Amino acid sequence: MNRREFIAGAASFAIGSTLQQYDSTTLRTGAGQKSSPEQLETKSSPSTVAGVRLVDSKVARAATQLSREVSPPYLFNHAVRTFLFASLIGRELKEKFDEEVLYLACILHDLGLTERFEGELPFEIQGAEAAKAFLEKNAYSKDKTGVVWDGIAMHASLIGHYKQPEIRLVGDGAGADVVGPDYSQINKADVDEILEGFPRLEFKTAFLKTCTAVVRRHPGGATRSFMRDIAERNVPEFHPQNFCDLVAHAPFSE
Repeated sequence: MNRREFIAGAASFAIGSTLQQYDSTTLRTGAGQKSSPEQLETKSSPSTVAGVRLVDSKVARAATQLSREVSPPYLFNHAVRTFLFASLIGRELKEKFDEEVLYLACILHDLGLTERFEGELPFEIQGAEAAKAFLEKNAYSKDKTGVVWDGIAMHASLIGHYKQPEIRLVGDGAGADVVGPDYSQINKADVDEILEGFPRLEFKTAFLKTCTAVVRRHPGGATRSFMRDIAERNVPEFHPQNFCDLVAHAPFSE
């Protein structure tokens, strides 16, 4: 249920723009962008939270460093929490999944909202392309890179819900962190431990502020399905739930 709510609210970020060509070198390096001292903070983080071990392979460490460098602290913590929630949901559903692939997709899933990697593509495609360039630079498996790309590109789309666990769980984890977890899948004690290990840092306000700023700079980052456009124009009784309301009503104190 939470994933469907998350997707409904994130409809404004759905894929629908005309794809443009981008220089993979620019996506890889983010030329001209600098991180603030706050973003470069290297505060020690727990290695295991709520019984979930944070993946510590060479490529995972490099991806974590990239995410930490380009993301404000609140967004980095969200990326980690996405993996933790995704893993717990996957375990509860008795899914078999590649932990490293899922971790890479989760820790990199919001690159398209960062100053270094934002652009005119829908933010999830922008982020998927940036992650692909990073993984190619690190000689990661082509097949696994494709799964990471799909996990990021589809995390705000209902399509991802019907894909393999490494793809579907990215959206499940992000949805649990943005609009609240399903307590039939994740127990309250685990949620509390996750929030203690990776605090929200006023996520609700900061996340919406970041998304708003990205859309103002790059309107193409907020394209959406043509069906919603048709409904809003031709069906007076059509009143879709607004994503901002879902975030505001998420069951977290901030």
